Amino acid sequence: MGKPIGIFDSGIGGTSIWKEIVKLLPHEDTVYLADSANAPYGAKSNEEILRLCIKNTELLLQKNCKLIVVACNTATTNAVDYLRTNYDVPFIGIEPAIKPAALQTKTKKVGVLATKGTLASTLFHSTSKMFTEGITVLEQEGTGLVELIEGGQMHAAETRALLKRYLDPMLEQQIDCLVLGCTHYPYLVPLIKELVPPAVRVIDSGEAVARQTRAVLEKHNLEEEPKSSIDHWFYSNTKSDILASLVSGPSVSVEYLDF
Repeated sequence: MGKPIGIFDSGIGGTSIWKEIVKLLPHEDTVYLADSANAPYGAKSNEEILRLCIKNTELLLQKNCKLIVVACNTATTNAVDYLRTNYDVPFIGIEPAIKPAALQTKTKKVGVLATKGTLASTLFHSTSKMFTEGITVLEQEGTGLVELIEGGQMHAAETRALLKRYLDPMLEQQIDCLVLGCTHYPYLVPLIKELVPPAVRVIDSGEAVARQTRAVLEKHNLEEEPKSSIDHWFYSNTKSDILASLVSGPSVSVEYLDF
């Protein structure tokens, strides 16, 4: 058996990244940690986020992972530099897709829906500054959305009302691109598309992260040869029924793990 790709997030949101990775790299085994007991990371201190990221990394290394995807914007901005410096495997980070939004906007107004931890980070601001000269970036904290998604409330009236409250002020400013700066938020795309005009592009990082994962595997000669049996292990430190509903399949195993 080959070594799997490791993925961790503050819960189920990073499964949106996992799906893109599996689509692009169908011969790779994966191990996914859903640290739902500590979700959301966005409201925690830098020190606490780093502690959780170290814990997750060391567990994935125990599972023999050859590469680790930090499938959480807040974890990336707070911890990926430390992880790259202190561990020998390659790390893939996530950051809001500001660059494609800046290239595609015609109104020169881009909305970013993200957690507090991401919007407050140095990485977000440096990336934003690099690509958005002459463009207005409207930032909105998605307070409460991660908790609703973790609870399986992707289509609930409460989620819709909260989204509407967050999106309407950006729409009034004529944004034509909306960047989803949290890996949980792609699960809200059906609702978002009901609330924004068809001309507004909704952009997330999933495909770009999958392509970067493939590029790093190739660079380090870590790709898996085609094989008949693929395994995807998912571990959650809370009830795993919602996680299981998002990733079901013949090669998928979902288990509770106290981590």
